[in-house]
Amino acid sequence: MNPLLALSIALRLAGTGYSVALLYRSGDRRFAFLTVMVGLMASRQLWTAQTAGGTGLEELPGLVVSVLAVATVHYLARYVAEESRIKTELEETNDRLRSFRKAVEHAGHAIFLTDTEGTIEYANPAVEDVTGYEPDEVVGTNPRLWKSGEHEEAFYEDLWTTITAGEVWDGEIINRRKNGDLCWVDMTIAPITDADGDVEQFVAVDTDVTDRKERELRIREQKTRLELLNTTNEVIRDVNRELVQADSKAEVEAAACEQFAAADPYESAWIATRNVVNDAVRAQTSTGVDDDTLEAVIAAINDADRETAVDRALETDATQVVAGTDEGGDRYAAVDAAATVAVPLSYRGARYGALVVHASDPGAADAVDVDVLDELGETVAYAINAAESKRLLVTDRVTALTFRLTAGDDPLVALADDLECELALERLSSSGDGDLVAYVTVCETAADDVLEYAAESDGVDDAQAVCDRDDECLFRFVVTGSSIVATLAEHGAVVRSLSADGGEGRLTAELSETADVRSVVEAVSGSHPGASLVGQRERERTAETRGEFRTTLEERFTDRQREAIQRAHFGGFFAWPRESSGEDLAEQMDVSQSTFLQHLRAGQRKVFEEIFDADEATDVDRRRGVAASAD
Repeated sequence: MNPLLALSIALRLAGTGYSVALLYRSGDRRFAFLTVMVGLMASRQLWTAQTAGGTGLEELPGLVVSVLAVATVHYLARYVAEESRIKTELEETNDRLRSFRKAVEHAGHAIFLTDTEGTIEYANPAVEDVTGYEPDEVVGTNPRLWKSGEHEEAFYEDLWTTITAGEVWDGEIINRRKNGDLCWVDMTIAPITDADGDVEQFVAVDTDVTDRKERELRIREQKTRLELLNTTNEVIRDVNRELVQADSKAEVEAAACEQFAAADPYESAWIATRNVVNDAVRAQTSTGVDDDTLEAVIAAINDADRETAVDRALETDATQVVAGTDEGGDRYAAVDAAATVAVPLSYRGARYGALVVHASDPGAADAVDVDVLDELGETVAYAINAAESKRLLVTDRVTALTFRLTAGDDPLVALADDLECELALERLSSSGDGDLVAYVTVCETAADDVLEYAAESDGVDDAQAVCDRDDECLFRFVVTGSSIVATLAEHGAVVRSLSADGGEGRLTAELSETADVRSVVEAVSGSHPGASLVGQRERERTAETRGEFRTTLEERFTDRQREAIQRAHFGGFFAWPRESSGEDLAEQMDVSQSTFLQHLRAGQRKVFEEIFDADEATDVDRRRGVAASAD
């Protein structure tokens, strides 16, 4: 057989077997076609080998065809393998893309793609949860669709500049939902670039953080409120400390204003009172605000077409808190107040004005504790009351108020009305339990009738007849009913006289020259509607010095009385236990014990007369005697 022919046949048979193997391995029908084709070619050459002869050079083209057939099978095998690899990779890529799409579609974050102009090309379903718009509604639009207007234009310009430069923008933004509600969004915008780095698209991922943000704001608000409460408590402690050292009404008011004005977020403070003539609001004391500015604020309050917080604080016992414009107009614009607090200064019915505090923080209107400030107002008012009472004891100029009373205004007047008698108040003091004790002279009635009346009365208790004279009797009463005497004493007034004839009484009390007469009269009118002010005058009060008081006593003592008292004092006769007896002191004076005691008792009586006798006691002595009623 011709060698060339044999080689050609062998190649074709090998190609057929190779193609069959590849067909079996890959299952690709193209190898079946090659198998048939190469097999037929091999069959033809086998036929030729059996029927033909010659040199075999004519079989050279067939050999070349056989080589090409085998090469075709080989390269087809490589192509099929590469195609299979690519197909596998495409399938894997498609699987990943499908997984990615599922992830994007089911993501809890709003994800959308835009072109380089910002037009939305794709939006996942979560966009509806974040913006309120369905995906189909936003595709083809611009994210400006949910712009809230809460940010400045510079904010959006910075965002756009960042992403167009190929950088990632990450931050918090406030959007407006389709229903108009505001929502806080944590947004990340990233550019999608090509191989050359040019931006092709933008991808944005939005996370709704409204709940978290509102929680943070609540926590921040609570923290601010706590800090403000702590500041207010510190101010109150400072005010209380300063009040202890204040000696006058002006010092009390100044201390309250200064402590508030010096603490953040408070800016200024002033004391508001009423003008007695026209009932207009006026400033008593101020800190942190100049006179012109304060006058502007007061003018706005007085020109108001309806009641302001300051008006309400002056008329009630409740602290008033308002934001800057809560009253239908910014009445406190002159002091740039974001919040205003008006604390009434009221103590047991007497009103001493209102402490008005302006704050720079609008949150102060919601953060203050009105109950604490109510207590502070009462404390300041008590300090004013105490300062006025203290000043009354040492001042030389006083305001005398005279009231006409009815039986319903005081238990003592009621006693005179029921028993149809006359009475006069001699002395006021207080019992160990703090009850008001009155020493009263009652005329034109039997002592037993008075005691019987007191036993059945709800107004007086524990009546005792101290001294029974011909037509009058001195009684000691514990006054338990609503007494105008107690009301005046609580508000810094000292009762100088009280008399009653039947159902009508008359009372005179004194106030220091700096006292707020209006508040005292209002307290009396509020507690005793039947009482009417019938007289008010200012007068000088002669102050008796300690030396003058001592001289008066010296002039009343006899030599023996003075010696007896001095020996008893220096000899320890009044000490307990006694350091010397009456017998010892009498022997020293060379008199009998009874004579010594007679001189001693006479001298003591004269001392007590100077202190307690209303007819002969000086103003200083009276002040000492009634100080307990003011306390």
